[in-house]
Amino acid sequence: MRSVAVLDAPSNLGLRPPAEGLVPGCYKLAGALRDQGLLPRLDAHDAGVVVPPRYDVRAWRAGDGVLNATALAAYTRRLADRVAAVLDAEQFLLLLGGDCSILFGPALALRRRGRYGLAYLDGSIDFRHTGNSAQVGASAGEGTAIVTGRGQPDIADIDGLAPYVRDNDLVILGVRDYDDELAEVRGLGIAVHTIPEIVAAGPALTGERVAHHLSALDGYFVHLDADVLDPTVMPAADAPDPGGLDHPQLVQLLRPLVTKPAYVGLQVTIYDPDLDPDARHAAALTDTIVTALRH
Repeated sequence: MRSVAVLDAPSNLGLRPPAEGLVPGCYKLAGALRDQGLLPRLDAHDAGVVVPPRYDVRAWRAGDGVLNATALAAYTRRLADRVAAVLDAEQFLLLLGGDCSILFGPALALRRRGRYGLAYLDGSIDFRHTGNSAQVGASAGEGTAIVTGRGQPDIADIDGLAPYVRDNDLVILGVRDYDDELAEVRGLGIAVHTIPEIVAAGPALTGERVAHHLSALDGYFVHLDADVLDPTVMPAADAPDPGGLDHPQLVQLLRPLVTKPAYVGLQVTIYDPDLDPDARHAAALTDTIVTALRH
């Protein structure tokens, strides 16, 4: 039976500063979940950490393109190599962020191996690109655009491999039905399941259907942003948005996705320990991950 390998990617390169002089605190996510006993509770292998470059936005100005682009491109390559080592060892990957831009590492690693799908569990579609916005910047808000080849080439087309994920192989789950990018994304043939649709159909059935769809490929990866949860149960996220799932619903949605033979790994992003001083939301998020992955 394949074991779980936990790899830390404590990068906040994809976010804007929360306030002048501050850096986004989501780089502490991995340490916070490890402190909750994540590894022993999953009987997981410790695959170490890929240390990111320094977060430095002092020289960036609006119109300069993607924030931290040079550092982000270099980090994506290094992270992809470490992800590949985990997959070569025939282990399931559990990647702990960081912000959503860590996705570019596993997306590149999987693209090098074949045709892989992506289940993108997030409160936002993250599809900003120069075709629908006057400018780009924080790549955490551009994640689905970048992995589908619509982003800045030095990040979205490393080694000439764009797109890392084809439109038909991407499924976005958990966005609110008032997301401005919803119509555009659906018009491109990208599958989207909003929170009201997930609740109406049932989280477990939705997860089962998505897993069945993606299992036709060489495999698939799962992205989990903490803001897919409602702020009443997860306020410690970069941009919490009303109308999300609760923890039991998230477990029901995740479990079918992480139990199929085609599943290769999961990443967790955007939880910010700076917004959770007593760590109770870290504990709840860890419980949810462990419950979903232990089967």
